[in-house]
Amino acid sequence: MHNRDAVFLEDLCPKLRDRRWRKSLHEFTSKSCIYCGKNSESIDHILPRSKGGLSITENCVPACLSCNGSKSDNDAFEWYRKQRFYDPRRSMAIRAWTEGDIRLALRLLKWAEPKQNAILEKAKSRHNNEEDYSLQIA
Repeated sequence: MHNRDAVFLEDLCPKLRDRRWRKSLHEFTSKSCIYCGKNSESIDHILPRSKGGLSITENCVPACLSCNGSKSDNDAFEWYRKQRFYDPRRSMAIRAWTEGDIRLALRLLKWAEPKQNAILEKAKSRHNNEEDYSLQIA
């Protein structure tokens, strides 16, 4: 039997494929909104579907409900420039995402959150130190 002869579960159930795709978008950004950095709960179309935008990875980004609702069907870049949380690094990340360079977009997003990354690393090192002390006590 050849691979092309196989029937895949995703082919029989398109909703499963869509759910996995949406989940993978959230995992790319560690479940954070691409615009403001809060917890992402929805998928936003950079070029809105009402203006011909497609539901493809290059046009869909994880967003919090607040940003998604506020943006509505406006142009993402014009809307984002007017926000008080505007960050040019995030704007460059969104541009890279739309051009299909997701790896660059993720690097720029990581660069846009240096404080958050430092806090996470500090917490991890503190947790590792606590494990070391527990081993020394035993």
